[in-house]
Amino acid sequence: MATAASIYNFDIELSDVDRQVYESLRLRVAQHPSETEPFLLARVLAYCLEYTEGISFGRGLAEPGEPAISVRDLTGSLRVWIDIGTPDADRLHKASKLSPRVVVYTHKDPGFLARQLAGARIHRAEALELYGLDREFLTALGTHLTRRTVFALTVTERELYLTVDGVTLTSHVERVPIAAAIP
Repeated sequence: MATAASIYNFDIELSDVDRQVYESLRLRVAQHPSETEPFLLARVLAYCLEYTEGISFGRGLAEPGEPAISVRDLTGSLRVWIDIGTPDADRLHKASKLSPRVVVYTHKDPGFLARQLAGARIHRAEALELYGLDREFLTALGTHLTRRTVFALTVTERELYLTVDGVTLTSHVERVPIAAAIP
């Protein structure tokens, strides 16, 4: 018998000063049994960092050809494809053909991923956005993860200030350049 997904509820007070986004978010997020805690937290943080009208989580492993998170306009057209982790060049090539903007948030070594993608055949590779999330930050946040997690997240100049259980965690979200030569 297959193990069922674990459901996590997040109540988040988001203050993204960089983008002038101030929202109270209530997220219900399913964690697939094969999904790690840092991956789950990276998905939640990416959702917050990209929050805008039309954003939604993908169907995960049930639909591997879809983004982890997407932003669609009122007509249903895909506007932003957001992936988490270490997607391969073929996936990003496809994503870049389907969406005007492609963003990757990785909870692993962003330099390794950038080197892996450098020179690979990716449509509009120069426009691909790759951001590294600090693994120590995700680990510290993971110590506060419960089935109902409440936190406040302030973003200013891509600096994160996350307050959970009376503790403030800080991190920087770094954009990593991909020196991609389009073949």
